[in-house]
Amino acid sequence: MSDAAQRLLGESLGQDVLVKLRSNETVRGRLRSFDQHLNVVLEDAYEMVGDGQRRLGTVVIRGENIVMISPASRG
Repeated sequence: MSDAAQRLLGESLGQDVLVKLRSNETVRGRLRSFDQHLNVVLEDAYEMVGDGQRRLGTVVIRGENIVMISPASRG
């Protein structure tokens, strides 16, 4: 992972993010931690399903499954 990507993720710790997965699913939650392989831990996570969402709680997502991470507003 590049230094710029690591810095940006570090600044997002404790913030809400959207994580787009290779399976075309989107998960939203508060970024708790990440590592050099882009494995991430999200708290208060929700899977975005159609027009709604499904509560997941705390999840670990393997970096190899992540396509994109973006800031998100809580709502």
